[in-house]
Amino acid sequence: MKKLLLLAAAGLLAGSAQAQSLKFGLKAGANLSNLSGNLTNQDQYKNRFGFQGGVMLNIGLVDKDFFSIQPEVLYSQKGFRYADQSFTVLGNTYRNSGNVRYDYLDVPVLLKIKTQGVFFEAGPQYSYLMNITTNRQQTLNGNVQGTAGSGTSNLDNVNRNELGYAAGLGFQANQGFLIGVRYNGAFTDFAKDGYSNNEFRNARNSAFQAYIGFLLGGK
Repeated sequence: MKKLLLLAAAGLLAGSAQAQSLKFGLKAGANLSNLSGNLTNQDQYKNRFGFQGGVMLNIGLVDKDFFSIQPEVLYSQKGFRYADQSFTVLGNTYRNSGNVRYDYLDVPVLLKIKTQGVFFEAGPQYSYLMNITTNRQQTLNGNVQGTAGSGTSNLDNVNRNELGYAAGLGFQANQGFLIGVRYNGAFTDFAKDGYSNNEFRNARNSAFQAYIGFLLGGK
C-alpha cells in the first residue's frame, strides 16, 4: 500500500512539473450509499443519505483543461439503513430498524477529459475508514433483543484500508463553477476474512454521489 501511494505521489509530481495549468478547488455534496455483494438477507439493507466534501487539485496536461489529472481528499459518509421489515431465519423472525454510518477519508485520483464544459472522469480511489456509528434496534419474534445506540463500533473485524474506483460526469463553467455526479465502488471486502458475523460477509461499499464545487483559476 505504501509503495502504491509513493508511486501515485511521484506520478502527480511529474505531472505537476509539466502541467499547463494548476487549479485548487472545493466541493461538497451528498452520497446515496448502501452495501453491495453477496449479502445475507440483502433486502433488509436500504440506501442511506450522507454528506461528502473536501478539496481537489486539478492538474491540466493537454490544452490546459482538455485532459487533466485531479486528485481529491474527501470526507465521505457512507453506510446503509435497515428496511425495518421482518425476515425469517431457521424459524425465527427478526426485525432490524435504524441505520449505520461509515465515516471515510476518500482519496480518488481521476483522469478527467473536458470539452465545451462537459467533463468525464474516472480513476482509482483509496479510502480509509475512520469511524462507524450504529443506531440500531433488533427484535426476535417480537421481543427486543438489543439496542445499539449512537457511538463508535469496534473496527477490529473490518478492513479500514479500502481500494476502489470512481467514475462520473458533469459540467464545468468557464468561471470555475462545476456540478457533477459520480459512482464509487470498492474492490476490497468490508469485513476481514474469518469475520464471524455472516451479515457482512462479502459486503462492499457502494455509493452514488452528486456534488457542486468551484475551481480557483477560472477555465
